[in-house]
Amino acid sequence: MSFASQKRIAAKILKCGVSRVKIQSVKEVEEALTRQDIRNLIRRGIIKKIQKKGTSKFYSRKRMMQKKKGRRRGIGSRKGSPRTKNPKKKSWIKAVRTLRKFLKELKASGRIDSKTYTKTYLQIKGGSFRSKKHLMLYLKEHELLKEAAKKEKKPARTKKPKGVKNGKK
Repeated sequence: MSFASQKRIAAKILKCGVSRVKIQSVKEVEEALTRQDIRNLIRRGIIKKIQKKGTSKFYSRKRMMQKKKGRRRGIGSRKGSPRTKNPKKKSWIKAVRTLRKFLKELKASGRIDSKTYTKTYLQIKGGSFRSKKHLMLYLKEHELLKEAAKKEKKPARTKKPKGVKNGKK
C-alpha cells in the first residue's frame, strides 16, 4: 500500500477530506495495511484530523452592535428599491390620515359645512390631493371655506375663598 492510500482510508474513517488528515509519524503509517491498523493509529494520536477553519462571529457581533446604535444605515448600505424602506402603502396611509385629520379640524372649527366635508372626504379617498396645502388651495379656489366662527369667551369664574358659603362668612 502506498502512503496516499493510507491517507485516503484515514480520511474516510475520520469523515473528512484527504487534505484535512495530518500524519505525525510517516514510518508507522506506511507499515499500516488494514483499516483496523489505521484506526489504532488514530486512537494513538499519530493520525489526526485538522480542525476546519471557521469564520469568527466577532465582526458579525460588532456590526450588529453598530446597527443597534443606528449606524451603518446610509445610502451605500441599502439594498433594494427606494420603496423597500418606505413602501407605497405606508406613505399613502400617512398622507391620507393627515388630510382626514385636517379636514376634521376644519369641520370642527366651522370653516366648512358637512356637505363640503363629505364631498372632500371622498375626494381625499380618491387621491385627489397631494398635501394639506393642495387641499386648502382647492377649498379656496372653489370658495368652500368660510371665515372661522369666533367663539365668544365667557369671563372666567372667580374662585370663592375657602370657608365661604353662599357669599356669606
